[in-house]
Amino acid sequence: MSIRRPDSLGGKAAVVGIGATEFSKNSGRSELKLAVEAVGAALDDAGLTPADVDGLVTFTMDTSPEITVAQAAGIGELSFFSRIHYGGGAACATVQQAALAVASGVADVVVCYRAFNERSGRRFGSGVQRREPTAEGAALGWNLPSGLLTPASWVAVAAQRYLHTYGLEPEVFGQVAVVDRRHAARNPAAYFHGQPITLADHAASRWIVEPLRLLDCCQETDGGQALVVTSVERARDLPRPPAVVVAAAQGAGRSQEQMTSFYRDGLTGLPETGVVARQLWRSSGLAPADIDVGILYDHFTPFVLMQLEEFGFCGPGEGGAFVAADALPLNTHGGQLGEAYLHGMNGIAEAVRQIRGTSVNQVAGAARSLVTAGTGVPTSGLILGADG
Repeated sequence: MSIRRPDSLGGKAAVVGIGATEFSKNSGRSELKLAVEAVGAALDDAGLTPADVDGLVTFTMDTSPEITVAQAAGIGELSFFSRIHYGGGAACATVQQAALAVASGVADVVVCYRAFNERSGRRFGSGVQRREPTAEGAALGWNLPSGLLTPASWVAVAAQRYLHTYGLEPEVFGQVAVVDRRHAARNPAAYFHGQPITLADHAASRWIVEPLRLLDCCQETDGGQALVVTSVERARDLPRPPAVVVAAAQGAGRSQEQMTSFYRDGLTGLPETGVVARQLWRSSGLAPADIDVGILYDHFTPFVLMQLEEFGFCGPGEGGAFVAADALPLNTHGGQLGEAYLHGMNGIAEAVRQIRGTSVNQVAGAARSLVTAGTGVPTSGLILGADG
């Protein structure tokens, strides 16, 4: 997709299967086992078998390579395999890569997956540890000595500037946490099932890095999630209603770094999200008013507000009021704050459920879902829609 003109990918591929393990804080099994379980569940959901699969897509920062997963899951020959970089920013791009492979005839059935023990094993929230020297990692060297050691601390810099610029208080971020936990409370698969919160609960939670409180920060989760992508034509012969890829995009902004893009002209927005938004609207021909449900990447609450603003749902500094008004159903699975932190892949699954009409927090008549991936890093996005 060009950042300057529409692309022609939309309508050629669809998500036809979703599958996940349970979401926990201690899975008790290897990340490979989690990946294989999720892939198997997604294929079962799609009405397909391992023998039908000829493509796999996953993330970097993954300990279960495509070839190993293929072998362990009983998948045979592969004609396509790919990995997307930049952590959670890769989530929607896995589906984009799968759709590109299907649309071009490189593969017929592609499975996208993500599996990790991010709570019982490696914890991203523990900060930078034992990092190998890399060119992109050099940017961190300017920030680590001043104490910016964790994702929360990196986001806090932008969040503080956002509050200052628009004359807001940290409580505005609580709007996102309350909405996510309200939906998670009704979702039996969510870690915080049955545990809604109030704005007072948010305000009473402890500081992590000001202006971020505990309830502004996503969970750390063990689990796996997989998605099956094939052509729209083939999808129509499968048991589940397809979630058609209406548009898909990746985006990186000027002066882009990984979570530490502090030397841009401003810190109150997410330029990489803006790149994705412009491409999605241009290629789909849609606008914010056409979206029925938004599944927005919520590793930290401030960036949800900034995403809404970048996509044009509201003006700069108005994200908190927009969420408080329930102007758009958001993160109906509970998000990464309430359901699980699977680098956004569980959010794509929820977008599929909304199109199918099977979400536990179903939006009546939902025909178009917007999904975003990790923010503060090079990122990606999707619009999924009903067939026809």
